[in-house]
Amino acid sequence: MKKKYLLIATILLSFHSLLSSQTVLPLYEGKAPNAIPCAEPTASVTRGKGNTITDPSLTVFLPEKRDSAHSAVIICPGGGYSWLAIGYEGYDVAKAFNKLGIAAFVLKYRIPNDQCMTHKEIVPLQDAERAIQLVRSRAKEWGIEKVGIMGFSAGGHLASTLGTHFNQIEIDNHEHISLRPDFMILGYPVVSFGTSITHMGSRNNLIGKNPPEELVKLFSNELQVTPETPITFIVHASDDQTVPVENSIRFYQALVKNKVKAELHIYQAGKHGFGLHNKTTTDQWFDRLTHWMMMNKLMKGDVTNP
Repeated sequence: MKKKYLLIATILLSFHSLLSSQTVLPLYEGKAPNAIPCAEPTASVTRGKGNTITDPSLTVFLPEKRDSAHSAVIICPGGGYSWLAIGYEGYDVAKAFNKLGIAAFVLKYRIPNDQCMTHKEIVPLQDAERAIQLVRSRAKEWGIEKVGIMGFSAGGHLASTLGTHFNQIEIDNHEHISLRPDFMILGYPVVSFGTSITHMGSRNNLIGKNPPEELVKLFSNELQVTPETPITFIVHASDDQTVPVENSIRFYQALVKNKVKAELHIYQAGKHGFGLHNKTTTDQWFDRLTHWMMMNKLMKGDVTNP
């Protein structure tokens, strides 16, 4: 038992040490849009009923040496729209990008909650829009030229929602800053809200248990792809029993149909939530992502002569 408590204390200390060395920016100045006063527990990024996030933020990870392409990635951790896997699907991924010379920003977005917000179905999208608006507004300061959105699981749904709904502006944008990501990276994403392939927990948490059909279609992002959708990299596992691989396949097919450059990597095993490392294979999908980014001039290098 003592060993268990020591492990928990070590993990919490490492998170505190990590965050103390990073800049954490409040997403909004003052009250967040659609927020209403509530007595719910706040700032949770762990599993547990009754938890929510009412103080969305962006944690800044800037590399010591910047890659010449000056790209940046906003990362949306997963968690079924009920919590955030902000460690292995957020901070760990940001540090991996920093090693490549790429700036990264971990988004702590609000968890949909009827008691703490109005129109909860648009609140995560508002936070993603504000995140890209904030990064672009300070792009010169941070040495950034291209901004991508990345997400895992339900965070992948949020990322693909921004990538297909960037013209659905849900925040104040008086300076008309583009909310369209330059590229998308999706890890075992929830894409569709169709009952046959969706993750029902994510769907229920975002749009409710008995949503109108038009809302189901609106947030089934494979149906929202157009030729303007950003180029996309996707990774998934065939044996994912939580978010069926059909989500990624249908999104990829929609991208190809609309002549959007896309790359899809499907592993035969790995299940759901493998983060940076699929332990069923020696292949590293992050290496495949690196090559894709080189191919699309999102980082330096040449895939024919890396």
